[in-house]
Amino acid sequence: MATISAISKTKIPGGSFLLEERRPDEVFTPEDFTEQHQMIGQTAEEFAVNEIVPNIEKMEHKDFSVTRELLKKAGELGLSSVEIPEAYGGLEMDKVTAAIIADHIAKYAGFATTWGGHTGIGTLPIVYFGTEEQKKKYLPRLGAGEIVGAYALSEASSGSDALNCRARAELSKDGKHYVLNGEKMWITNAGFADLFTVFAKVDGEKFTAFLVEKTFAGFSVGAEEHKMGIRGSSTCPIILNDCKVPVENVLGEIGKGHVIAFNILNVGRFKLGAMCVGGARVALENAIAYAKQRKAFGKVIADFGLVREKIANMAIGVYTGESLVYRTVGMMDDALSEVDKSGTNAMQETRKAIEEYAVECSIIKVWGSEMIDYVVDETVQIYGGYG
Repeated sequence: MATISAISKTKIPGGSFLLEERRPDEVFTPEDFTEQHQMIGQTAEEFAVNEIVPNIEKMEHKDFSVTRELLKKAGELGLSSVEIPEAYGGLEMDKVTAAIIADHIAKYAGFATTWGGHTGIGTLPIVYFGTEEQKKKYLPRLGAGEIVGAYALSEASSGSDALNCRARAELSKDGKHYVLNGEKMWITNAGFADLFTVFAKVDGEKFTAFLVEKTFAGFSVGAEEHKMGIRGSSTCPIILNDCKVPVENVLGEIGKGHVIAFNILNVGRFKLGAMCVGGARVALENAIAYAKQRKAFGKVIADFGLVREKIANMAIGVYTGESLVYRTVGMMDDALSEVDKSGTNAMQETRKAIEEYAVECSIIKVWGSEMIDYVVDETVQIYGGYG
């Protein structure tokens, strides 16, 4: 069921927008969506309205059994496997499709964060860096929502400075396991996830990724964090106390964990941007609806110039964010469409094509997160006392 972007264009180098002008026909926009894009967007929209929204209250109170059930339903609809190859039970669709789903799923940030963590940084490390055995073992179940993925990189003393992590891994004397020790912080989905991509240093210096199942001896999860927002998602520390990880669960190469960490975060950033656009759009719609029915001084507040200015600036933010997301994923798909999937270096070329747009993905993440903060705050102001 693989697909490509609506319009085939010449590959555009990453970051070239800084130095070169682009023709209008080279820029991917929502108007370029194919019928297939629109259909899966409708599926995601119906899932969000009919399944996610009615369960918001339960998820806000951390009923994660509901969250897991929704992840299974999303898997049944194919909403969690679009980036997983067909050979491992996925739909193997393009990045535009992944962005469209993220956009629609974002009607509730708590579940969107959970779904994004699971389908993105919780699953894609195996897609792009896993061995054949690892892919066969984990990807079909991740795509179906039977197991939940998480990504454990940050530590109390090393957030953005990830390579400075203190978690350690030592090869056992019999050579069958790596023994991990350390603590990871602020891990999305940790409270109910089954599989974690964990980063630690082998022999004190070789930054490496491991696939750690929650059932492994020496693995435990700490208490839920009490967050100001996205309270419907799980965020916990994980503790590694002589955690025994089979050598076959090393992800990628020893000492090459940074390649995994930073490439996967690029994909996570564009999906986060898409979710910011979707969430901001919901806030904008709510602000407009309220402004058109709330009356003050004999007329609806939507007639006041200041309120109209707020709504106009909010709409500018949503439109700009949407444009950033789909322009970037369109370029990414054009680059990926040139990869010979039957070639021996297919996965390496795929990773290179994604890495090409690291600058754009970072811009999307920064702009999107700041934009939704602005739009939501302005929505609160329009709601006044009810905000």
